[in-house]
Amino acid sequence: MEPPARQPLPGSLGAGSIVLMVVAAAAPLTVVAGSVPLGIGLGNGAAFPATFLGCFAILLFFAVGYCAMSRHVPNAGAFYAYVQHGLGQAPGLGAAFLALVTYTAVQLAVYGYLGASVDALVQHWGGPALPWWLWAGAALAAVAVLGYRHIELSSRVLGVLLTCEIGVVIVFDVVVAASGGASGLSTAFLQPGAVVSGSLGIGIMFAIASFIGFEATAVFRHEARDPERTVPRATYISLLLIAGFYTLSSWAVVSAWGDGEAIAQAQGDPGNMLVMTVSEYLGPVGAELTQVLLVTSLFAALLSFHNVLARYCHALGGTGALPAVCGRTHHRHGSPHAASLVQSASAAVLLIVFAAGGMDPVTQVFPWMAGSATVGVLSLMVLTCLAVLAFFRRSRADTRAWHTVIAPVLGLTGLLGCLVLTIVNFPTLISGSPGIAVVIGAVLLGSFAAGALLPTFRRSVPGPVPVRESL
Repeated sequence: MEPPARQPLPGSLGAGSIVLMVVAAAAPLTVVAGSVPLGIGLGNGAAFPATFLGCFAILLFFAVGYCAMSRHVPNAGAFYAYVQHGLGQAPGLGAAFLALVTYTAVQLAVYGYLGASVDALVQHWGGPALPWWLWAGAALAAVAVLGYRHIELSSRVLGVLLTCEIGVVIVFDVVVAASGGASGLSTAFLQPGAVVSGSLGIGIMFAIASFIGFEATAVFRHEARDPERTVPRATYISLLLIAGFYTLSSWAVVSAWGDGEAIAQAQGDPGNMLVMTVSEYLGPVGAELTQVLLVTSLFAALLSFHNVLARYCHALGGTGALPAVCGRTHHRHGSPHAASLVQSASAAVLLIVFAAGGMDPVTQVFPWMAGSATVGVLSLMVLTCLAVLAFFRRSRADTRAWHTVIAPVLGLTGLLGCLVLTIVNFPTLISGSPGIAVVIGAVLLGSFAAGALLPTFRRSVPGPVPVRESL
């Protein structure tokens, strides 16, 4: 019998269930309400929808190598497992700790935004003004309960919430397209001159950040039905759905106002742009529904990232990189219950620290944590591309040039460009000072260094699980 600390996670998730997990993590409605107005106002204006297509192409190249390697790495650690098999144990554990910090930052950003959004909604309905962290704490308790139980329960909850949030935006998109917009449907995203106008680098930065979460498909490997096929299929479907939704919806927002007016509105009041736009086309009821669904979108993202983090901790507990208790599986729910509890506790501690420090959820917690996550995920993707190239060159487990060399190199080139743009524009992304940027950079580098140095201090940390050289 397998020791408790190394019990696998049982499950039979199909591609559809995994897609729900990762698309919910991307928080589509939140992106349309938050990142799209910022991309229009601070980035390349009315042509901002084209940046989603450009980022989609880059991430598609990344996904080709990522999915090719997923067939040969029987591990649910995703980024860290791939980096460890391709580049070695120290970089792999460095990637593991960087991933933990990165996804923790994503979750904290969403907790801050959700707390502020619920407070604003309650006051809008005539309720009392309460501290944002009370609402965030209530959401954390609900996420903790769902994350402790079987993954299928989370999948069903996410399915309902995701359908609602995507549904209202699709209705809005159709109405705008049918009406012809304020001054005709926008064609700016088809004009090369418009695409490269304004601050294209900032536009790309906001667009690439909007895709965070799609890469988490491999984390559910052990709970997937036929993972060699399910994980790649879910990755491609998720990426295609996210890119299509963002491109269509951002185009509809621009068309609803007209090119020039959309830029002016995005620069003047980005926070309320989507609600005002929906109100114009779907009426007050549509606007009210959008505000409610924005909250549920944030909750869905929290639940999805909680599940991702719990499975990272579970995988690391099974390898000895984290305490063995994190690798335990609940005997009835088949969930990584111990890792889930650890993750909930760490989120609670950090929320208490933010609340005690008097941090503003919108101007500090959300931008600082979301900015940290963007740099972290891009860095992990760059490392993964390098690992894919090194792995297939060394193992010859797959000799297809497109899957093992050409696409990964193209993905690596594009991701490096996005990473450089993000670092250069980092103060804009986090809405803070250069000093805050330095602190965030030090935390990210420190987490990678801590993981990379772990084998030096803990000789018992095992190497990677043997790969599958062929299928």
